[in-house]
Amino acid sequence: MNLKSLLKDTAIYGLSSIVGRFLNYLLVPLYTYKIAAESGGYGIVTNLYAYTAFFLALLTFGMETTLFRFANKEGEDERKVYGTALRMVGGVCLGFLVIVFALLGPISGAMGYASHPEYIGCMAVIVSMDAFQAIMFSRLRQQGKAVKFMLLKFAFIIPNVLLNLFIFLVMPRLFGSFPALEQAYVHFDYGVGLIFFTNLLCTTAVFAGFGKELKGLSYGFDKAVAARMFRYTMPLLLLSLVGILNQVADKILFPYLMPGEEGKVQLGIYGACVKIAMIMSLLTQAFRYAYEPIVFSSSRERNSPETLADGMKYFIVFALLAFLAVMFYLPLLRHLVQPGYWEGLSVIPIVMLAEIFMGIYFNLSFWYKLSDQTWWGALMSLSGAIVMIAINIAFVPRYGYTACAWGGFAGYGTAMLMSYLIGRKRYPVRYDAPLILRFVLLAALIYAAVMLPSRFMEEFSPVGTVLAGTLALVAYAGYAYLKLIRRKPNN
Repeated sequence: MNLKSLLKDTAIYGLSSIVGRFLNYLLVPLYTYKIAAESGGYGIVTNLYAYTAFFLALLTFGMETTLFRFANKEGEDERKVYGTALRMVGGVCLGFLVIVFALLGPISGAMGYASHPEYIGCMAVIVSMDAFQAIMFSRLRQQGKAVKFMLLKFAFIIPNVLLNLFIFLVMPRLFGSFPALEQAYVHFDYGVGLIFFTNLLCTTAVFAGFGKELKGLSYGFDKAVAARMFRYTMPLLLLSLVGILNQVADKILFPYLMPGEEGKVQLGIYGACVKIAMIMSLLTQAFRYAYEPIVFSSSRERNSPETLADGMKYFIVFALLAFLAVMFYLPLLRHLVQPGYWEGLSVIPIVMLAEIFMGIYFNLSFWYKLSDQTWWGALMSLSGAIVMIAINIAFVPRYGYTACAWGGFAGYGTAMLMSYLIGRKRYPVRYDAPLILRFVLLAALIYAAVMLPSRFMEEFSPVGTVLAGTLALVAYAGYAYLKLIRRKPNN
């Protein structure tokens, strides 16, 4: 595998993800400083965006991966594949919207938002547009148009951030001159509901940049291609649903397991602190955007298992670096959220390790995607989801959001181990286990050396943790450079 090409594309895709997430991180302190923890308002945001993530997986039903697979498959017309995928997802999204708006009242009541059904309607439109755009974003990745991908991501992110700043910083200053603004602000849960309307506006605006990709609708719909794609993607649908359940089921179930205002407060605290740990999912997503097209394009080559082995090695090494960086700089990063939310910081290392497990599981998943055995993925992800949900149901009423963190850890860990053990027999890949284990042990030793003094020595200040952590990160990065970049092929 061409490491330089992988790093280049990861950097471009990562820029849109990293800068985008960074700008969204700016919204976390905005929300937590303007939405008091005890109000539970941020719990509403966390809960509804969890639903959005689940339905996004449902409405795309694995078509992103399916598009890559069939566009690179012998005997398939990539234009016809893309046009068919676009029409399939578009049709499902339209059907979803019809159902939601026909039953908006009962659905809103069942979700606990009877007084604000407009929130549910707004989020339904957002997730439908996001699903349709996801296929067009996948087309850009499949064609290697990373720069346009990045620009369109920014076309949503930047206006969204600016409008949120207006809502919480500028709008309150205008209440005296425009009483209607204050009435709207108060009516929509003191600005919380306006967050969703802003998202809707910015998502709609992004369509302006997809002129060329929207022409894919004119490529036609091929029933035979659709049938083949449908058979391939159905296991991926289940895989996507249970995969996203591992990420958001805790946030969806939480209001039912801990009802009332206390549940909203705890969910808000958990959701805010988890945002700090999301740098790991950011890394995984950036890596996936660059790595997935490379793997599928090389699937016809004999060195495909070698590509998978290299990808696993690079991911684990850099994921461990990201984990250490977040933990060592947590004394600084915690200020991203208002001190009233700090009680939830204890879950960050657990959530980040769970994200590493998810990333490893993603890298392991190619054995069943390349061998068209996607039902294995569905089975393993379902097993992980069952473990995660069971832990949440059993322990959230007693331990609150801490059980959510451990549920994700156990769920991803289960899916990861199953994929590794089954994949060894069905699609053998010679991973560089000795090198990976060395980095895991090195990261564990560095973590212990830096974090234990701060935990057990009262005189060891947060500044000491940051300084010691910086030196440790330099040492780890130097070792990674020597072993991965300057290392000779035969070493």
